[in-house]
Amino acid sequence: MAEAEIKADSENMLRRAAVHYITGAAIMAFYGIQVCPYLETLTLTQLLVPLFGTMLVQFALRFPLRALWAEGADEKVQTKRVFLSEFALFVAAGVFLSLFNLIVYGFPAVSGLKVVVGLLTLGFFTSIDLALAWERHLVRRFQETGRHLKLDDKYFPLSGKLGLVAAASVFFILLVVFLVINKDLEWLREVGDTVSLEDAQRYILAEIAFIVAIILAHVMNVIYSFTRNLRFFFTNETTVLEEATRGCLDGSVPVGTNDEFGIMAKHTNAMVQGLREINAEVQLTRDVTILSLATLAETRDNETGAHILRTQRYVRVLAEHLCEHPRFRDQLDDELIDLLFKSAPLHDVGKVGIPDAILLKPGKLTDEEFAIMKTHAALGAEALSVAEGELGTNSFLRLAGEIAQTHHEKWDGSGYPKGLKGDAIPMSGRLMAVADVYDALISKRVYKPAFPHDKAIGIILDGKGSHFDPDVVEALQAVEEEFINIARDFRDEMTDAVGEAPDQHPGFGLNPQPAT
Repeated sequence: MAEAEIKADSENMLRRAAVHYITGAAIMAFYGIQVCPYLETLTLTQLLVPLFGTMLVQFALRFPLRALWAEGADEKVQTKRVFLSEFALFVAAGVFLSLFNLIVYGFPAVSGLKVVVGLLTLGFFTSIDLALAWERHLVRRFQETGRHLKLDDKYFPLSGKLGLVAAASVFFILLVVFLVINKDLEWLREVGDTVSLEDAQRYILAEIAFIVAIILAHVMNVIYSFTRNLRFFFTNETTVLEEATRGCLDGSVPVGTNDEFGIMAKHTNAMVQGLREINAEVQLTRDVTILSLATLAETRDNETGAHILRTQRYVRVLAEHLCEHPRFRDQLDDELIDLLFKSAPLHDVGKVGIPDAILLKPGKLTDEEFAIMKTHAALGAEALSVAEGELGTNSFLRLAGEIAQTHHEKWDGSGYPKGLKGDAIPMSGRLMAVADVYDALISKRVYKPAFPHDKAIGIILDGKGSHFDPDVVEALQAVEEEFINIARDFRDEMTDAVGEAPDQHPGFGLNPQPAT
């Protein structure tokens, strides 16, 4: 946990303990008067000074005891030791006060026993609450650090803990109520007829109601503290499961208790980890398949595999720059940018359906040949659509088909295969159009030499608003250096002109021959 959070958590636990001890001392003073006629004979000073002094010393001793024996122990037993250390201090305080009253005031053992019972009851509920608070602190610490408690094969079941707490609670409640009633019966015998039956009844019922209310308040506090721990666990559990159903497998449930909830958290984390590994394997298989298909398409053309590596990076750079643009920021997020990057290599997968005589023709294509060449966009989209039909709809196949079909569409509607115009062209196709044409311009083709970067940029600027989305062209201008670096990093024999002086080759523009 962050230092500030650790400090705040420690301060909250300290305040919680202080409230328990202060209210506990006041409750014990009232309890002593109600159950023990000997304590009732003491002055207020004689009653409160030893009681508050003992509780103050007890409060001071809890710090070194917890630090040495509880908080410094193995994390599996810390919560149990916090309970035992706190409870032991209450037992010790009860024994000390009993001996003090015996030695100083000569009170009998039965008086001391009543004091011990009171402090045992108070200490039981206080210790449970403080132990539950420490358990919350541990779980938060595990959550912040990403660590998990190492569970034992055998553990004390939660049902056993709840049964033990319930039985102990009933025992202490009945014991205290019995002592109060017993003292009231002695009082009735002493007062005799000096107090009316109605007044005695009202006094006794009010006294019992007050004692029961105090005990009930402690029981409710323990229940509330336990439900806080349950809520914290279930919130973490449901959050991780909900994220997993949405495909986010980065979360984990903190394993902070050595019980059934710890087992549930452990197995939830194992399930999420298994899904993460399967998902990574599926993504790796998908990426290998994409690269294989894209490389297969490129090997049938006069291009190299570096073309798909360059164009997918161009697309990513453009998308990352445009993700803050008002027109694009609602669509572009990290997940979509990653999908664009991985789908881009399939933009020309339809080329596998173009005859070699046309695809590899060294000269200019005839109108009929060019018409056949243009079908590669529809062929690629159709092939991916068939795959989507067989495998089911998913964002990757949809996006890959979208890119394959629309990356030759033009902003003014003069492109192919459907003649889409403006924003009717999917964003993925508009990004791919700039990336593909830029790489075609700086690469050798059978009908042209490689153009230098400046000339390629100039040609694309000429097509701003006619061939290309103006905002995408402006993004290209903003990230020119990154394009140059990508072209240089993935340079091959087809891009020898990268970084050279402007080529004076006559007239490769945007229309004489397509960037196929």
